[in-house]
Amino acid sequence: METKANYVLIGAFTIAISIFGLLFALWAANWSSEREWKNYRVVFNEAVTGLFEGGSVRYNGISVGTIQRLRLAPNDPRKVIAEVRISADTPIKTDTHAKISQDGLTGPTFIQLSGGSPNAPLLASNDRDIVPTIATEPSALQNIADTANRLVTRMDEVLSEENVRRISDSLDNIQKLTGAVASQKEDLGQLIVNAREASEQLKVTLVTTNGAVERLDKDVIRQLPQLVDKLDRTLVQLESVSSNANAMIAENRAPLANFTQNGLQQVGPALTELRGLVRDLRRVASRLDNNPAGYVLGRQQPKEFVPE
Repeated sequence: METKANYVLIGAFTIAISIFGLLFALWAANWSSEREWKNYRVVFNEAVTGLFEGGSVRYNGISVGTIQRLRLAPNDPRKVIAEVRISADTPIKTDTHAKISQDGLTGPTFIQLSGGSPNAPLLASNDRDIVPTIATEPSALQNIADTANRLVTRMDEVLSEENVRRISDSLDNIQKLTGAVASQKEDLGQLIVNAREASEQLKVTLVTTNGAVERLDKDVIRQLPQLVDKLDRTLVQLESVSSNANAMIAENRAPLANFTQNGLQQVGPALTELRGLVRDLRRVASRLDNNPAGYVLGRQQPKEFVPE
């Protein structure tokens, strides 16, 4: 009995040691795995059609991780949260961006990482319980869709009923204009002929004008030295006259000063007397005109006889 009891204890101990070793191996493997991978979040503001859990995460075309989970944002169902696991040695920077990409037209859809300047710090969270979030940018498909939506909106505005009516009216006016032009075909032909003749005449006139301008320029250039010489002589004469006037003023400075001081003072009374003399002469002339005999002989002018 004792021998059987020892075998049971040894077997139980062996099983316990095996289970402990297996658990330790699993913990060690998990710890090693946790050190080789880092978890991040990517929040998309667009539909993630084609992405799937277990899909690839690439950095500039190189596979660096996988998509662990896809879910809607609890507070905003328009956004999609992708939980990704990326290799720990991948330099995820604060300016690294993620977007949805696809291999060709029919290839699988994946998350493409790009950016990350050398001087930017690594992306990390201050709280160990909070997973860092990688910024996103619109995908090429999203840009195409947005552009198509804007084009459709603008086309709706351009092709509104009012614009279509205006285009129809413009086409009608163009048709009427072409009809009117076609009906005036002969007049247009004559107009073209007249325009051609007028252009030829204008050409001849321009040639003649150019010749006249060239001759005028030559005459002016030929006479320019003579004009300059005359101008120089005139300036010399003006300078001489100015010098003589200055000399004359300098020689007669004293008489001029005496005239301005004394002569001008006597001009006022002389003008007053002259004004009185003119007034008296006007009075005498008026009397001579009215009654010359009476004024000269001292008699009144005889009155004319008026018969009754």
